[in-house]
Amino acid sequence: MPLTTPMYDDSRHSPLDSRYVNVDELPWKPTPTPGIDMKILLQDKDTGLLTALFRWAPGTELALHEHVEVEQTYVLEGSIVDAEGEVTAGNYVWRPRGNRHVARSPRGALVLSFFLKPNVFIDAELAGRTLE
Repeated sequence: MPLTTPMYDDSRHSPLDSRYVNVDELPWKPTPTPGIDMKILLQDKDTGLLTALFRWAPGTELALHEHVEVEQTYVLEGSIVDAEGEVTAGNYVWRPRGNRHVARSPRGALVLSFFLKPNVFIDAELAGRTLE
C-alpha cells in the first residue's frame, strides 16, 4: 500500500518508520466544492483511503453523494448538518456504506474525516468527481 502525505518529505524514512507530520506546514488545497478546502494527512491513491482535515466556509453545501465505504468525521469546530441531524464541535458521526445525503455547514466547520473509498456524487453534473 503506497501510503503518503502529500507535501511531506518522506525520503528520510524507511518503510517502517513513523511519520510525524506538522499539520500547520501543510497547505490548504481547494476541493471541487467551492467553500471546502482540505489538508491531506494520509492518502493511498490506489485504494482511495484518505484521512484529511476539511475546512468548510459558512453556508457551504456538499451535493448529494453516496459513501461507498464507511466514512467517519470528528468535528473540531462548527457543525455539519444533514437531513438526519447535526454533528457539532467535539462530536463524531460515522456513516455506513451506501449512506446518501447532502451535507451543509451553515456557520462553517473544521472537521477531521476518514474515508476508505472516495464518495460518489449522485448529481449527474457532479458524477465521477471526488473530494480531492
